[in-house]
Amino acid sequence: METFFNIDELKFDDRGLIPAITIEAGTHRLLMQAYMNRESIEKTVETGLATYWSRSRQELWCKGETSGNYQHVVSITADCDRDSLELVVVADGPACHTGEYSCFHEPLWKNPELEDFTMEDLIQLIDGRRTSPKEGSYTTYLFQKGREKILKKVGEESTEVIIAGATDDKAETIYEISDLVYHVMVLMINMGISLEDIRQELASRHVIDHKVKQEKMTK
Repeated sequence: METFFNIDELKFDDRGLIPAITIEAGTHRLLMQAYMNRESIEKTVETGLATYWSRSRQELWCKGETSGNYQHVVSITADCDRDSLELVVVADGPACHTGEYSCFHEPLWKNPELEDFTMEDLIQLIDGRRTSPKEGSYTTYLFQKGREKILKKVGEESTEVIIAGATDDKAETIYEISDLVYHVMVLMINMGISLEDIRQELASRHVIDHKVKQEKMTK
C-alpha cells in the first residue's frame, strides 16, 4: 500500500491517540468516529482492513472481527494540522453495533429552511412509490405501466436532452437532464439496478483508463 508521509509527522495526543473519522467510498457517507494509534495505523496499512484502538478495552480492534462487517480501506488522509485522520472504506456491512448502517443516526436538530438532498434520497423515494403505491403519483403510474412505458419515457427524455443541448440553452438542458436522470432511476429500480452497481461500473472504467495512461507513460 502506497504511503505519502511518515507516521512520525502525525500529532498524537498525550495518550498516543489520534481521532479518525470513517466514510464510505462512493457515497462519502459518514460511518463512524474512532481512535487510532501508531500500531493500529501500521496494522491497517499492512492488512488493508480498518484497525482502531479501543479505549475501553485498551487493545487493537479490527472492525468486523466479531461481526464480519470488515472495512476495506481505500485511503487514509490526515487533515491540515495532521492531528486527525479520515479513512475512506468499502464496508462489508453496517458500521454501528446497533445494526444501523452509520453510527450517526440520532437526529439532534434540523434547519427547517435548508435541505440535504442526495441521489440516494431520490432513489429511495422512487423505490418507495414502487413498494408502497400512492394514488395520483406519476412514479407509481410508471411502475404500474411497466418496463415498456418506462423505456419509452427514457427515450423521449433522451431526445429532449439532445434538443436542449443543441440550442445551447443551459437552463433548459439542466431541466431535461434532470428529467432523464429521474426516468433512468425508475428504470434502474424496475430492473433491480442500484446506484452502487453504477458506481462500481464507472470505477472499473476509471481503473482501466488509469492503467492505459500509465502504460502510455512508460512507453
